[in-house]
Amino acid sequence: MSNFEQFHFDFYQSNYTIDDQEEGYNSYGSNENLCGSRKSQTGEQPPASAFAPSEMLLSSQSYTGQILQPTYAPNTLSHLNYADGFDEEPPLLEELGINFEHIWQKTLTVLNPMKPADGSIMNETDLTGPMVFCLALGATLLLAGKVHFGYVYGMSAIGCLAMHALLNLMSIPGVSHGCVASVLGYCLLPMVILSSSAVVFSLQGILGTLLALFIIGWCSFSASKIFTSALAMEGQQLLIAYPCALLYGLFALLTVF
Repeated sequence: MSNFEQFHFDFYQSNYTIDDQEEGYNSYGSNENLCGSRKSQTGEQPPASAFAPSEMLLSSQSYTGQILQPTYAPNTLSHLNYADGFDEEPPLLEELGINFEHIWQKTLTVLNPMKPADGSIMNETDLTGPMVFCLALGATLLLAGKVHFGYVYGMSAIGCLAMHALLNLMSIPGVSHGCVASVLGYCLLPMVILSSSAVVFSLQGILGTLLALFIIGWCSFSASKIFTSALAMEGQQLLIAYPCALLYGLFALLTVF
């Protein structure tokens, strides 16, 4: 029995006391607090490679706006100025070179040969009116039973090239192809009136011949007047009117015959 009691006493004997238990618990708690404080510090300070907006980094700038009325940074003002630039742009028709007021003034200048021409307006390369008048001439000839669209555009192109070469030889400043095509095309409007008359009655007679001669003189006089005012060719109107009369005479032959 004594051996058994000695074994029992030796088996349950230990050097572990309550003070050691409290010391171990305190050391574990301090280690846990130290780890927690390190985690909190690492959580509060993001790494340098992390993305942070520029608004958060610029903490020195204080917010001075009101609710729903934020203050604008200098970089946003450039975007606002770029957006406001669209309102200051000219209309699309003006960028394409289509100005209805100038078209109307050129048409009135052609219809009234005695009206002085504005050289600044007539020197523009406006091809909207000439294209419309060429189509109108071809359409009125088509109503009269004459399909001459190819002749109209072909003679217009050859006539513009010939007049361009002639005017560059006669004038000091020179002239562009677009200006010559614009003036000759606008002065084609009286010829549209002649082709419209051919739809109503026949021009193969004395009345038709006189009317064709009058229209040729009208077109050539208007074209020469515009060229002399746009190119500052004073005293040379008759020299310019002669080749213009030859060109518009071809259109008159298409209309009459």
